[in-house]
Amino acid sequence: MRVIAGTWRGRNLKAPKGDLTRPTGDRTRETLFNMLTSRLGDFEGLKVADLFAGSGALGLEALSRGAAHCLFVEQDQAALEAIRSNIASLEARDRASVQAGSVMTLAPAKEPYDLILLDPPYNTGAAEVALDRLQRLNWISQASWIAVETSAQESVEVKNLELVKDRKVGKAKLHLLRLAQAD
Repeated sequence: MRVIAGTWRGRNLKAPKGDLTRPTGDRTRETLFNMLTSRLGDFEGLKVADLFAGSGALGLEALSRGAAHCLFVEQDQAALEAIRSNIASLEARDRASVQAGSVMTLAPAKEPYDLILLDPPYNTGAAEVALDRLQRLNWISQASWIAVETSAQESVEVKNLELVKDRKVGKAKLHLLRLAQAD
């Protein structure tokens, strides 16, 4: 696994030991960031949350492309060690924070995030439950973009969120969501 683009392009990332996490592959990550770049333009100054973070590859990719800060949330101990190791090897400690625990234990946000990246376990419905909670806790605003990776067979349907685009990449499906516009 490696960083696809930006300041750290080509740098290797550690994946967590064991089989409890499923790191997003390079091809899938590249497709996701191409989808985001075509909508965001760039990542300069963005406040990002990488939830169900695994190795932290998604959030680190955003930081490499210019995001100001990323919060990584993960509950698996091996994954937390990989995230911290990757942050240290990229010398990104000043732009990253790591929170150990479940997405379901998150507190209300002081201000919404610009980009929320979710890569929950496949076929669990965890993304929908998490997104419903994040809306109620002020993590999402009209300006926020949300990217979710699921299995190719899954859909993501959450009240008040609309699907902007989805794309299948191998065994995965990428979903871009935003708050539905009020009429």
